[in-house]
Amino acid sequence: MNLDYTAYLSLITDAYSRKIVGYCLSEDLTARGPAAALRMALRDNPERDGLIHHSDRGLQYYSSRYMKLIGKRIRVSMSEKSDPLENAIAERVNGILKQELLRTSFKSFSDAARQVGQAVNTYNHLRPHLSIDMLTPAEAHARTGELKKRWKKYYPAKTFHSQAAA
Repeated sequence: MNLDYTAYLSLITDAYSRKIVGYCLSEDLTARGPAAALRMALRDNPERDGLIHHSDRGLQYYSSRYMKLIGKRIRVSMSEKSDPLENAIAERVNGILKQELLRTSFKSFSDAARQVGQAVNTYNHLRPHLSIDMLTPAEAHARTGELKKRWKKYYPAKTFHSQAAA
C-alpha cells in the first residue's frame, strides 16, 4: 500500500567528518523538526567550542525557538541566495540518502521514520567516503587533524599567468 503524504527530513551534519549528528523526520515544515535534529546533535556532541551552524535561508532557521537552541556559543552562517552550491555538503548527504539508502515510498509515517533511522545508521557507520580518507563518518568523527581527500580531480587546476607590459 502506498500512502500519499509528505514528510520533511531535517539533518544536522558535521562538516569535518560528514557524520549526521542529528536528524528528525516531521510531518510539517515548521521549526519543530529542525529543532529536534539540533537538540539531538547538541545532546550527543557536547563539545561546542568553535562551532558554526550553516544553513540555507529557510524561515524555520530564523525562528526564535531555533535561534534559542543555537545560543550565543555557536556562530550562525546562512547561504547568500539559497543556492544549493553554497551548501554542497548538505546536498551531497541528501543525495546519498535519497539515491542510495532510502526507498521512495513507505507504508506509513512511522515506517518512513524507521527507515530514515536505518539509513542514517548505515550512512554513518558503514559507508566510507572519498572526501574523508575512505573512512566512515563515524570513524572520521572520532579523529582530529586533517583528513585526506581521495577523490579524483577531473579538471586541471586553473593557472593564472601575468602578462608583462611591453
